[in-house]
Amino acid sequence: MITLQKTDYQQMEQAAADAGVTLPIEQTDVWARFQADIPGRTPWGVYMIQRDGETVAFIAFIDMETHGYHYLRSMHGPAWIVKPDEALEREAIDAIATEVHRADRHVAFIRIDTWFTDGTVPVLSTVPYDQTVVIDVTGGDDAILSRMKRRGRRDVRKSLRECPADIADETKQAIADFAEYYDVMVETGKRDGFTPAPITDYSDMIEALGADHCRVFAARIEGRVVAWSIVTVNGTHAVRYYAGMRNDVMRLHVTDKLLYTECCILGSQGITEYDLMGIGSELAPSLNGLNEFKCKFTEEITPVAAGRDVPIKKAFYSSLKLAKSLKNTLKK
Repeated sequence: MITLQKTDYQQMEQAAADAGVTLPIEQTDVWARFQADIPGRTPWGVYMIQRDGETVAFIAFIDMETHGYHYLRSMHGPAWIVKPDEALEREAIDAIATEVHRADRHVAFIRIDTWFTDGTVPVLSTVPYDQTVVIDVTGGDDAILSRMKRRGRRDVRKSLRECPADIADETKQAIADFAEYYDVMVETGKRDGFTPAPITDYSDMIEALGADHCRVFAARIEGRVVAWSIVTVNGTHAVRYYAGMRNDVMRLHVTDKLLYTECCILGSQGITEYDLMGIGSELAPSLNGLNEFKCKFTEEITPVAAGRDVPIKKAFYSSLKLAKSLKNTLKK
């Protein structure tokens, strides 16, 4: 039988550590405190998911208020000790939905990451992904390079020979003033067809998580920032959350040199896995443009649980789905 034991972040993080689980940063207290400073977001609850009294997974929720209603988001949650089979996951989903409905009648739906689809529906918004690239950054610089695909090794070596960029950890500078880095993101957005979030979304994240949990790596040519990335860190796991690059350096292999240097620095600091955060697949064809770059850095593709919705107020959720469908029709 699956039950949910309400707890707090300190106890959950200790229980995860005891079980040998590195929690995704989005399931930790430092992330909850960062989210609490964003309007419309409130840490909602932390649970250990238990089967017959034994903990099998961990989950933390953020209450998201938008357009006059509330839903709960658990990014990369549940975090399982061992990957579940379909029956166990479905039982856990039902238990979570029952507990949420009991605890808070304002919640319209929950959004969690699941391995299977039973008991869930496709998300109303965002682009979920079910595959990513995770780079093994152990063993030193040469070992990191040796595990890449041939194309990745070729491009990295070329970048080390020819790219004039200097790469460094610039977390302190970025916390002090993010304007120079944000200008690169604006240029990236214009080139790639997206609108960047406000500058405060990036600067607040870096400052709130702090250097222990968030790093900014930058590439400079003649003192000018031409590419950068924001990397989150929890335990031995790092994730490349955001990245940007200027148009005029696209042929200089700057991003190859930047990413490889990130791998080397993170590996030297005790990180073992570096997640490049999502690639295209049948589920997420809109991300296919990422595959050529990301997939050359490892021989393996890593499957991950993908975002799915679990309606709590089913009639209301149906109305949200209809409204989205009408909106999409009007855009055509």
